[in-house]
Amino acid sequence: MKVFSGQVCGFKILLLVLAMLSISPAGAQECADLVDGPMGRVVDVVDGDTLLLDNGLKVRLIGIQAPKLPLGRMDFETWPLAEDARQALADLALGQTVRVRFGGQRRDRYGRVLGHVFVGDEQVWAQGALVAAGLARVYSFSDNRRCLAPLYRMEAQARAQRAGIWNGIDFYAIRHADRPQQIARRVDQYELVEGRVLHAERVGRRVYLNFGSDWHTDFTVTIEQAALNLFADRGLDPVKLQDALIRVRGWVELRDGPRIAVTHPEQIEVLALP
Repeated sequence: MKVFSGQVCGFKILLLVLAMLSISPAGAQECADLVDGPMGRVVDVVDGDTLLLDNGLKVRLIGIQAPKLPLGRMDFETWPLAEDARQALADLALGQTVRVRFGGQRRDRYGRVLGHVFVGDEQVWAQGALVAAGLARVYSFSDNRRCLAPLYRMEAQARAQRAGIWNGIDFYAIRHADRPQQIARRVDQYELVEGRVLHAERVGRRVYLNFGSDWHTDFTVTIEQAALNLFADRGLDPVKLQDALIRVRGWVELRDGPRIAVTHPEQIEVLALP
């Protein structure tokens, strides 16, 4: 099925179809341990990943990041397709009864409910619909890591189909680890970066994944001890990623060159082993 051809359009029908197809039997099993949370009717859609319910709850769709709107923030530039994402979620959920299901931390510091949202009698998975339509990226936290595998599969399919944000928009382009100056221009932005790990080393309670020979200027991934414990829980050793081709996602910092701090294993996708 071709999702988009040029412009983003036909959200309501498209999202419903995608969402109904979004959880395969394997994906449903991966999400089977979600815990039922509150229900409510959606009375407002704030942006592409935030809903207001008639019971007063503000719900942040966990596991994804939709393009952002300013929402009153001074000097904040609207991300490309932000209004399209908001409208798509509104077409899917506004006026509908939804069920929130939990897979980790249930509230954030702003008091928002953090959960997976299932819409209407058909229990359409809102996160899956938006990612499959190319209107959100996978965006996880160390304390909220359920249902990521099917979201990654849908994101990959959306990229292959050049859907939504993946249709040649530089703002969302995957960056190249061997072009650190390009990445450095994206400080304080959430980015996807691909490259081959030139050197992996543990120094004290931290692992460094270096993508160039000059750690003062080249791109680096850092993994602190708390994250290393999560890797160990899954039987993974990030030092063994040396010479592997990987994709990492996270917020770009500038400290001895651009870097991304990894807080949990799901931030790293292994594309090819040496």
